[in-house]
Amino acid sequence: MHAPEHCFTPFTSSIEQYELPERFTYPFYYEPHPLCIVAAEQLQQHLETQTGWQHNFGLDGEAESAIGKMFGVLLVKNQQGEIGFLSAFSGKIADQNLLPHFVPPVFDMLAEGSFFLSGQDTLNELSQQIRRLEANPALAEAKKALKEAHTNASEALAAHRSNMVEARKVRKAKRAASADLDPEVRNELKKQLSQESVIEKLQLRDLKIHWEAEIAKKQEQLDHWQNEITPLIEQRRNFSSSLQQQLFEQYRFLSSKGEEKCLGELFVDTAQGVPPAGAGECAAPKLLQYAFKHNMTPIAMAEFWWGSSPKSEIRRHKHYYPSCQGKCQPILTHMLDGMELDDNPLLTNPAEGKSVEIIYQDEDMAVVNKPAEFLSVPGKTIEDSVYLRMKHQFPKATGPLIVHRLDMSTSGLMVIAISKRANKSLQKQFIQRTVQKRYAALIDGVLEHDTGYINLPMRGDLNDRPRQLVCYEHGKPAETKWEVISRSEKYTKVHLYPKTGRTHQLRVHCAHASGLNMPILGDDLYGVKANRLHLHAERLELVHPITGEPMVFQVEAEF
Repeated sequence: MHAPEHCFTPFTSSIEQYELPERFTYPFYYEPHPLCIVAAEQLQQHLETQTGWQHNFGLDGEAESAIGKMFGVLLVKNQQGEIGFLSAFSGKIADQNLLPHFVPPVFDMLAEGSFFLSGQDTLNELSQQIRRLEANPALAEAKKALKEAHTNASEALAAHRSNMVEARKVRKAKRAASADLDPEVRNELKKQLSQESVIEKLQLRDLKIHWEAEIAKKQEQLDHWQNEITPLIEQRRNFSSSLQQQLFEQYRFLSSKGEEKCLGELFVDTAQGVPPAGAGECAAPKLLQYAFKHNMTPIAMAEFWWGSSPKSEIRRHKHYYPSCQGKCQPILTHMLDGMELDDNPLLTNPAEGKSVEIIYQDEDMAVVNKPAEFLSVPGKTIEDSVYLRMKHQFPKATGPLIVHRLDMSTSGLMVIAISKRANKSLQKQFIQRTVQKRYAALIDGVLEHDTGYINLPMRGDLNDRPRQLVCYEHGKPAETKWEVISRSEKYTKVHLYPKTGRTHQLRVHCAHASGLNMPILGDDLYGVKANRLHLHAERLELVHPITGEPMVFQVEAEF
C-alpha cells in the first residue's frame, strides 16, 4: 500500500508555467511556493471527496468532538524524473496512522503485534491493578485514621502546652508572693512548685510517646495496604520509561546525506533533553523520511491546517503554517543538513535603513516612535534595536533606557528612561498600570458590534515559541477593551486598550475564536502575512517621572 508509486502523486493539471525553486523551503518561516499551493489544493480536493475513512474535522458544525489536523505536501522529483508531490498528516486520523494516499509514519507504533501495543497493554494492566487497590475502602479508612491521629496528637499536645504556660504563670505569681513568708515555708513552697514543673514536663513526654505510638500504629496499618501499591507504581514507572526509550530508538530519521539518527540522539542537546510527546509524528519529518528512503529529491514543502481550530491554539482552516520549533526543529535540522535552504529571515536585520523618530525629549525621559519590524531590545542574532539606537543617542544616560517593550512587528510609541531617577517612577507607573495605552489595528474582517471586552488568559506555547496559547489552567490574566473606529468592505479599524501587557496579547485576542475571531491584518503568526502587521501603539498617557505633570503623546498610524 505504501510503495513509492502509491504515495507519489502526479499533478492533475499542467505545471509547465511554474518555475521550480532554486533552494529548498526554510521550514520555520516561509511563504508557500506556488507549486506547493497547487499540490495543497489538490490534496484538499481529495480530503473533500474521499470516502475511504471518516474523521470529524469540525467542518460540519460538530465542533465538540472535532479534531483538526496539520497536513503537509512535499514537492519532489521521483527516480523517473517526474515532478509530483507527497502528502502527510500529523499524528493520527480516524484512529489510524496508515491511510491510502499518505506516506506512512517513520515508525508504525500501531502495527499489529508491535512491542508498543504490547507494552501499552502491560501498562494498562498495571494501571488497572493500581486503581483496584487504591479503590479499597480499607485503604481510605487507614488514610483517614492516620490523618485523625495526627490531628488529635497536635490538639492534645497544644492543649497540654497551653496548660503548662498557664501553670507557669501561676507558679511565678506564687513565688513572687512568697517573699514575705517564713524562709522554711518559702523553701518548701519552691520545692513543691519545682516538682509541679517536673511533673508537667514528664506528662508532656508521656503524651508525646503515647501519640507517637498511636501514629506509628496507624502508619503501620496504612503501610500494610500501600505496600501492595508502591511496588506496582514503581514497576509501572520503570516499564513506561523503558518503553519510551525503546520507542525513541525506533524513530530513526535520515538526513539528505543518508546519515541516520534516532529521536533520543536528536533531543539530547536541547533544553528539555528528551523528546516531547508526539515528536516525530508531524507531517514534515514523515514527508522527508519517505523521500530520502525512496531516493526522491525534495524540492519544496508546505503545511496547512484542515478543520476547526483547537480551543487553545489559533489555527485557521486551509491556512499555511511553519514547522513547530519544539517538536520539529531538532529533527528537521538533522534531516535537512547538507541541503541548500532559503535564507532564514530571522537572521536578517529588519531595522536596516530605518530610523527611530524622537517625538519628545528632556534630561530625564524621551518618547520615540518605533517603526514596524524593529526590535525593542537586542535579539539572539540581531543586536540593532531601539535600545542600541538610544544608547548611541544618549551616551551619558544613567537610566536603563528601555522601560517597556513593543513586539518587533508592532509600530508606535515607547517611553525611554534617560536618567536613573526617572526610571524608578516610570517603571512604577507601568507596573501599577496607571499608564493609559491605546493601539490602532486593522482587523482582517468586518466586526458586527461596535465595542467589547476580551478576557482570555494566556501563556507561551512551549512546543512552538514565540507563539502564545489561550490557557485557562496555567495562563496569566489578559484583558483587552476594543472599539470600532471605521469599517470597509473587508476590514475593520479598531482601537485596542490593553489592561494587561502579555506577549502577543492584542494579536491573540483579535485572532482567537473566543476573541474577535479575526486576526490583525498582516499577522504572520496568527493570520496571514502582508506588507506589515497593522498594529500601532498610537497613544500614551502618563505623568512626568520628576515633575508629576500629566503628559499625553499621540502619533497616528500609517494605515
